Amino acid sequence: MNLLPYSPNNIEEIKQLFTKVFSDSEGQSEGLLIGNLAYDLMTGTDVQDLYGFVAIENEKIIGSIFFTRLTFEGDVNAFLLSPVAIHTNYQGKGIGQKLINFGINHLKENGVGLVFTYGDSKFYSKVGFSLIPEKLVKAPLTLTYPEGWLGQSLLGDEIEPITGDSYCVEPLNKPEYW
Repeated sequence: MNLLPYSPNNIEEIKQLFTKVFSDSEGQSEGLLIGNLAYDLMTGTDVQDLYGFVAIENEKIIGSIFFTRLTFEGDVNAFLLSPVAIHTNYQGKGIGQKLINFGINHLKENGVGLVFTYGDSKFYSKVGFSLIPEKLVKAPLTLTYPEGWLGQSLLGDEIEPITGDSYCVEPLNKPEYW
């Protein structure tokens, strides 16, 4: 298996991966929603605000993740991990963890200090994320499940409180994702 940055040549294959994975687990409407989100991130986000990575086996993309800039009123270099998809036939084999760790290492090398995500704390705690109370760091939109707001410092220290609002990239700036 190879882990590497995504290529714009693979936009359609990545969109189909997200659509299939989320259709399999959450139903067709959720699959279409997240497939379109992945497409919108790849086609509608400034290059300096987007990191995308893929896992490839036998020349097929079996996993993909995206990190997009999370902006705060102060001088904070942060990104948001979302969405994440591992092909249904490859889930439970540690590929998601390897891909996320690969991406996080890439962010560290590029000077990113904080990473946040919104999801299953049981899964994301395996790759260093922990619960972040919104009084410590405010999410960009109202959270349906506040226990899913997670973060980690890439600098090896505790996450200090960040005052003010946070802002995600435009494709994620929709209540249905939160």
